[in-house]
Amino acid sequence: MTGTAALDEFQEQRRRLFGIAYRMLGSATDAEDVLQDAWLRWQAVDPARVDDPAAFLARTVTNLCLNALTSARARREVYAGPWLPEPVLTGVGDLGPLEDAVQRESVSFALLALLERLSPAERAAYVLREAFAYSSREVAELIGTTEANARQLHSRARRSVTGAQTRQVSTAQWQDLIARFLVAARDGDVAGLEALLAADVVSRADGGGIVNAARRPVQGRENVARYVAGLVRRFQGGSMPMFVEVNGTPAVALVDGGILRGVLVLHADGETLTALDWVVNPEKLTFAERQLSRIGGPSGLTG
Repeated sequence: MTGTAALDEFQEQRRRLFGIAYRMLGSATDAEDVLQDAWLRWQAVDPARVDDPAAFLARTVTNLCLNALTSARARREVYAGPWLPEPVLTGVGDLGPLEDAVQRESVSFALLALLERLSPAERAAYVLREAFAYSSREVAELIGTTEANARQLHSRARRSVTGAQTRQVSTAQWQDLIARFLVAARDGDVAGLEALLAADVVSRADGGGIVNAARRPVQGRENVARYVAGLVRRFQGGSMPMFVEVNGTPAVALVDGGILRGVLVLHADGETLTALDWVVNPEKLTFAERQLSRIGGPSGLTG
C-alpha cells in the first residue's frame, strides 16, 4: 500500500476510529495515542493481506484500547478526587455521527462514568454494538471471541448501565436553566441557586490533584448552592462563561484570556439541575481547547 493510499484510507476512517477509542477509554488524549499507534501499524501492513481495511482498523483500535484500559483503570484507582471523562466538543464531528438519542447518549458523561464499572471486554462489546451498530458476529471478530460470548458480554454490559439514559430536555429549556444558573452563581445568590437545584443534586469536580478542587462529591441542594457560589468567585475577573455543546449536551466553558480553565457539564430533569460535573484538570482540557481554537472559539456567548 502506497503512503498516500494508506493515509487516505486512514483519514477516511479516522472519525469512527477516534469515536470508538474515546468511548472505550473516556479520554480524548488516550484516544489520540491509540490512533497514533494504529496509524504506525497500518503503515506496516501488506495490503494484499487486508480484505476489509475498515474492519482491520476497527479491530486494531479496539485491541489497542483493550490493552490501554488495563493500565488506565490502575491509574484511576489512585486518581486524586473524582474521575470524570475528558470533555469533547460535539457538533464538530470529532466523535463521528451523533444523529439520534442513542448515539448522543453513548458519549454522555453519565454513561461514560457507568462504563468504568465494566470489564474491558464488556465495555468494548457495549460500545461497538450500541454506538456503532456492529452485529454480535462483527463484535466477536473485532475483540477475538465467539459470537455467543459477544452477545453475553453485551447483555451483561447493558444490565450494568441501566439507568444511564437521561431525560430529553429541549435546547430552549437547557439554555434557560443554564442562563439562570450562571446569573445566580455570578451574583452569589445562594437562594437563587437552591431554586434551580434538585434536592438530591450532586456536584463533582475533577482537578486531578493539579488544581484545587473538592476531593469528594458535594451533595444536597444547600451544600451545592454554597459550594457553587464560592467556586464561581474563583473564576470571576477575566473569566468568561460561554455556552458550548460537550459530549452531546449543552455545557459551559470557562475561558480566561483565551485559555480554557474549566468545563461545566450540567445534568437536568427539565425543571431542575440534578448534577454538576466540573472538569478543571488542565490535562483534561487540552483537547477541548484545541477544538475551540480550530473553530474560532465557542458560540452562544453568555455573560
